[in-house]
Amino acid sequence: MKKLASLCAATALAAIPSLACTSLIATPGASADGSSMITYAADSHTLYGELYHQPAADHAPGAMRKVVDWDSGRLLGEIPEVPHTYATIGNMNEHGLTIAESTWGGRAELEGSGMIDYGSLIYITLQRAKTAREAIEVMTSLVRDYGYASSGESFSIADPGEVWVMELIGKGKADKGAVWVARRVPDGYISGHANHSRIHNFPLKDKETLYSPDVIEFARKQGYFKGKDKDFSFSRAYAVTDAGALRGCDARVWSYYNRFTDGGVDQYLDWILRGRGEAMPLWVKPARKLSADDLKWMMRDHFEGTPLDMTQDIGAGPFDVPYRWRPMGFTVDSVEYTHERAIATQQTGFSFVASMNADRHDAMKGILWFGVDDANTCVYVPVFNSTPEPPHQLAHGNGDLYTISWDAMFWTNNYVANQAYNRYSQMIPDIRRVQTGLENKAGELVAKASTDIASMDMAAATEYLHSLTDNFTADATARYKDLGDYLLVKYLDGNIKKETDGKFARTPDGMPEQPEFGGYNERYFRSIVNDAGDRLRVTEPELK
Repeated sequence: MKKLASLCAATALAAIPSLACTSLIATPGASADGSSMITYAADSHTLYGELYHQPAADHAPGAMRKVVDWDSGRLLGEIPEVPHTYATIGNMNEHGLTIAESTWGGRAELEGSGMIDYGSLIYITLQRAKTAREAIEVMTSLVRDYGYASSGESFSIADPGEVWVMELIGKGKADKGAVWVARRVPDGYISGHANHSRIHNFPLKDKETLYSPDVIEFARKQGYFKGKDKDFSFSRAYAVTDAGALRGCDARVWSYYNRFTDGGVDQYLDWILRGRGEAMPLWVKPARKLSADDLKWMMRDHFEGTPLDMTQDIGAGPFDVPYRWRPMGFTVDSVEYTHERAIATQQTGFSFVASMNADRHDAMKGILWFGVDDANTCVYVPVFNSTPEPPHQLAHGNGDLYTISWDAMFWTNNYVANQAYNRYSQMIPDIRRVQTGLENKAGELVAKASTDIASMDMAAATEYLHSLTDNFTADATARYKDLGDYLLVKYLDGNIKKETDGKFARTPDGMPEQPEFGGYNERYFRSIVNDAGDRLRVTEPELK
């Protein structure tokens, strides 16, 4: 398995984190088809987007498993294998169990000193657990027995029936273990986390809330908490709540809540922007039930239509670009400022929307809608819990971050996205046309597959779905290479070539027609005038 280099390290500094991850949640009662759904964006400037895979395996007595730290590639040690490990595809296993994460760092002195880092914790667990509750038991047992090696982390843990949020942090060099809290998201609600601890107060006697026996005692011992047990907040005790944690992290969850509730989260803007008032709740009830498509488009969010809309200030440039290059923080006249950090960002290695539903055929009770590069411009392809291996276009070894491969989906998506970053408002309609067409086709294929495989045995259904994934991924990758070529030709040199009946227009004599000159938007022109003053003003010559 390829390590994830610096996958989701959050920075609790004045500058908003530039390496971060987002996970959104919808419970079965909050989804249109009764599925558990979680999302994940693996954001890193050094992560190559590909689909990880481990086959199921039987292990002889005494067999050991190497534990390699995702961020550094350093061998942390070995642990005993279990007799049988389950197959995994991406962050889902053959039983439909899916795990996502986001790093929040927390108190620096609590950096773990054990053997199990957060990445290994996910994949070892996927190989050993069938359900969300089993996963929590496996994860907490691993860090108890072998110690935790990373910093503060939030996990979304979902099976077809339940979704849990678990938060965990180490105990520093004095103790290899960890303290943690896990809460089941109530059915009918949505939740999320994005690089800041989201569990505040929690019930101490509730079968839907689990926690380490010393989670409060350890905080008291360290001097992090002095109140009554009922007033204990995991987030306040173990995380760092600064401007970066709120505006750069909780704001992404706020945007999710904002889109799917009827104006019920406006009051939490004061929490996001100034850290005042009541902390944003761990979950809210949506105004309607959500689909997998809703979550795909939420992963493409840049705060559009909110007070944090990234297209509405001059930083968006002349083409309303909802992206800001790093670093996020900057200083003008000794005053610190920040750009917004949205869910969709250019430096995503891969993202997914996972849908788990026990009413579907066992071969597709888990559907991993998987995309590489920027979620905003990617195509989500359907991968199933039964998928035996990744398609070639998403497989490890097909290109890397320094090596272009034109049949690797990561590179064709980057080819399209990086052109759009320069002239976003002009190019995005062309991208949406192809992207939406492909994803609509994928939805139709999956719906048809659900009917076609209903009476098939597991082997036949697996073969059918594997072929669907392979064929669609190959088609989408090729289509995006063509789209990238089209964008290059159409928008060459700042022009916009005219089209007739889907082809670039020519004169009756076969020559290219004169292109359109797209120019800039009015806001940008005004910014030029404000900056240059009269230097660019046209003055008629005073001829005598």
